[in-house]
Amino acid sequence: MSQNTANDRVAQITAHLAAVGPSLKDKVCIVTGAGSIFGIGRATVYSLAQRGPKVIYATDLGLDGLEDLAKDVQAKYPGVQVIPRAVNAAKTSDITGVIDDAVSKFGRLDVFFANAGIATGNSLQAEDEESFMTMMRINALSAFLACRYAGPAMQITGKGGKDRSGGSIICTASVAGIRSGAGSPEYSASKAAVINLCQTSSFQYAGTDVRVNAMCPGLIETGMTKSTFDYARQKGSAHKIGQLNPTRRYGVAAEIANVVAFLASDEASYVNGQAIAVDGGLSASHPVVPGRFH
Repeated sequence: MSQNTANDRVAQITAHLAAVGPSLKDKVCIVTGAGSIFGIGRATVYSLAQRGPKVIYATDLGLDGLEDLAKDVQAKYPGVQVIPRAVNAAKTSDITGVIDDAVSKFGRLDVFFANAGIATGNSLQAEDEESFMTMMRINALSAFLACRYAGPAMQITGKGGKDRSGGSIICTASVAGIRSGAGSPEYSASKAAVINLCQTSSFQYAGTDVRVNAMCPGLIETGMTKSTFDYARQKGSAHKIGQLNPTRRYGVAAEIANVVAFLASDEASYVNGQAIAVDGGLSASHPVVPGRFH
């Protein structure tokens, strides 16, 4: 990138940051894994809608919960269109299908949040080839497909009011992908793969203003972790959940969703290729025994 071009881009960014208005105005967004009532995907649809995009595709493997989600979001934010759609996030034709639909109907794609995923609490000896490959397919392949196919669509201009290349791809990884101790071996491996895919893809799209980042939640109460939280509440030990991080509590889906919405917007225009931990500080340190620093 030439110095003049770089300076022009900095000037454009500075002007944008000084402007007042919805941070996702006119943007077209896709969210996978949005069906769970307690999930990060669903919370993100609301968080994106608050910022005034043109449309959000709310997707999951089936339509369960998505049509009600769309109605509720559109009632709260009348200027935002929400399109529920059944999408297998680990299937090429489904991902290209929803991307093509967005570009065909709205002329652009600006945000892709690849959030679909699964988790287990299995030990290494309880895992096998089938379980490992299932985890990698759903968690890592889905992120790969998002990076592979959303990026080119985000470079399409001249339609839908988009006059320059750019967009934001965000993939849900985990603190388990940063270091061990926060998930099963197969889950941790799949999330480490997601992080590396995002970092590598950010350089594959160098010079296009397509940004790729990994979101790494810590212990969050979602549909995926609900059984753990319910068990703790039943045992009267819910207050102990999250005590290993310096914030001394667990997180909620909206706290992840708000960071995703920031990454989706141009306010995060210089954030690229990062694995961002939203974990109350859990990954900031090795285990600490209070009063015993060496």
